[in-house]
Amino acid sequence: MPLNPDQLLLERIRAGHSDAWEQFIARYEGRLLAFVQVRLHDSGRSEDVVQETFVGFLTSLPNYDPSTPLEAFLFSIAAHKLTDALRRAGRRQTLPILITDKAGNESEPAGPARRASSLYRSQDSRIAEREILKRKLAELISQWLVTGDFERLKCAELLFVLGRPNKTVAEQLNISEQDVANHKAFIVGKLKDAARTL
Repeated sequence: MPLNPDQLLLERIRAGHSDAWEQFIARYEGRLLAFVQVRLHDSGRSEDVVQETFVGFLTSLPNYDPSTPLEAFLFSIAAHKLTDALRRAGRRQTLPILITDKAGNESEPAGPARRASSLYRSQDSRIAEREILKRKLAELISQWLVTGDFERLKCAELLFVLGRPNKTVAEQLNISEQDVANHKAFIVGKLKDAARTL
């Protein structure tokens, strides 16, 4: 059975052909960058995630199962690297505990302001919820990429990332509005189940 173009390219990469690696990057870099940029909204961080994805790909190459489409394997790695980047960004968010006046004296907020500890608790809860939802969404995306469920993946992106209405998504993907509603209900249900673990 003849090898498909991706398999041929992969064999050349494994054999150490630098032009094959450059061709591979040229083929996938733009799509990976678009995939990450839509979620991070930061060009520099998006480029870092794409670079980490390519490094992760090379590291994982010995474990690559040829029965998995190469693109699905690569985007699965990107989804994991994206989740890591989102986690790192979430951990950096902080709130000042004390207020500093002009003389440099520190004190807790006066009056009806919420105490720092309650702000931290509510912020921690929101961060934990976001992290669980991000993790679950990344897990779902990885599964869809591995299983080739691109209709559901495209549907999720159009609905939740781009905010398109069901009818528009149905027209763009050439599927019924009921199919869109089913995909939406499935995804929302999975995210709600994940949120209940808090």
